[in-house]
Amino acid sequence: MSLRIKKLLTMDPDENEKLITAEGWVRTKRDSKNFCFFEINDGSSLKNLQVILDKSSEKIVKTIDKISTGASVEFTGYLVESPGKNQKVELKAENVLLWGESPAETYPLQKKRHSFEFLREIAHLRPRTNTLGAVTRVRSTLSFAVHSFFQSNDFLYIHTPIISASDCEGAGEMFQVTTLPLDNIPKTKNGAVDYSQDFFGKQSNLTVSGQLEAEIYALAMKNVYTFGPTFRAENSNTSRHLAEFWMIEPEMAFCTLEGNMAVAEDFLKYIFSYVLEHCPEDMEFFNTWVEKGIVDSLRKIIETPFVHMTYSDAVKELEKSSSQFDFPVSWGADLQSEHEKFLTEKVCNGPVIVTDYPKEIKAFYMKMNDDGKTVRAMDVLVPRLGEIIGGSERENRYDMLLKRIHEWGLQEEDYWWYLDLRKYGSVPHAGFGLGFERVIQYITGMQNIRDVIPFPRTVKNAEF
Repeated sequence: MSLRIKKLLTMDPDENEKLITAEGWVRTKRDSKNFCFFEINDGSSLKNLQVILDKSSEKIVKTIDKISTGASVEFTGYLVESPGKNQKVELKAENVLLWGESPAETYPLQKKRHSFEFLREIAHLRPRTNTLGAVTRVRSTLSFAVHSFFQSNDFLYIHTPIISASDCEGAGEMFQVTTLPLDNIPKTKNGAVDYSQDFFGKQSNLTVSGQLEAEIYALAMKNVYTFGPTFRAENSNTSRHLAEFWMIEPEMAFCTLEGNMAVAEDFLKYIFSYVLEHCPEDMEFFNTWVEKGIVDSLRKIIETPFVHMTYSDAVKELEKSSSQFDFPVSWGADLQSEHEKFLTEKVCNGPVIVTDYPKEIKAFYMKMNDDGKTVRAMDVLVPRLGEIIGGSERENRYDMLLKRIHEWGLQEEDYWWYLDLRKYGSVPHAGFGLGFERVIQYITGMQNIRDVIPFPRTVKNAEF
């Protein structure tokens, strides 16, 4: 296996004249009388490798003539000291192999700045751009950081089902999975869809969360986490919503809201630190070209203790400045993004964990407080974004959970196994959810969530 360009750029000029092979795609090509200069990239680094090729060979000249931006190539030669300011070494090539041509007249990625809207139309080629390449490397590194944090803290990685008969959020915005013929759907005698003839024998959907299933394993394995795709059939055509996205969801037994908050804070600080340490080149790119000051803002979060505040206290603070908001502030209403940003940027000047929300605006599985009005929920808010994590202590009392299921109008029989967990060895337990793409957006400063996932699935869009 040949060395990646990222590695080649860190090497010293080879005094022993060892042959090196470099593979990649052409970013630029410059021709002179005797030499041809290429910049190639293989996705491992923001920087390109400069390659110099002597045009003294007629065979090489014929190959060079066929090479243009976007072509896939393989160069063999020697690493030498570069006279340029931007790189330590360059490849003095002796041979070139053209793997795949890229006709210049039709190749969409010319050497100019393209809009992100245009790049979404060519998602099969956009990873070759500087910005999307940097996003991809950060996404990969962040994925590893997620596993690293949980594995180093003795969590077990659980694969929860993508197809589910339970609606975790109780909101009903789910993609249905069926093999029933849509042009002739079987019906029961009373005119309802006859799901007994469907593949699973009951109504099934793509999951909105792996939380409920993760709780099963937490109540046997103590600390577990899921990290996988989730789906929401939410008709929201915004820069923050996707129909298919990835979720990180830890669940912890023998854990209360206080322990949940501590893990959430440690987790964010860990993954932010990990990316800054392992992607310095890409983060400097985002800091310069996408969101100025983003590196310092991440460092501030890492170094700042998170403020804790109840929902009731947060509302009181917001009411003092209610005239500044587009959305009204009142106890019982959900906090909007503008409210969350105000709390972090104006009131607390840093990250905030808001707890104890009204039961009416939170999910049925959250543990009820003794006041009968609020639940032991938490939202972690950060500057620039607002909510980045949502979680709670889970309701571990059978009678109270059953009451909440009924209050939400859910079918008790659909949650029989979830209720069973409260019969047999129930214990206080807690967890949270973190949208992976939202975190990537936050770390990189990218404005549209469709540009931090390889192939975005949104309303009216399922290309590629």
